[in-house]
Amino acid sequence: MITRCVMSYTIDFRRKVISVRKAEGLTIRETAKQFRIGKASLVRWLK
Repeated sequence: MITRCVMSYTIDFRRKVISVRKAEGLTIRETAKQFRIGKASLVRWLK
């Protein structure tokens, strides 16, 4: 059986992640790794 850990991130954290990505010119992969979040989460936030 596979279980998933559902994480909930605050709006402030999401904004910080997106801001840092833009300011530093990071890729989605680099940003996700730096903040230890899933790439899929970041892609959703960018939409």
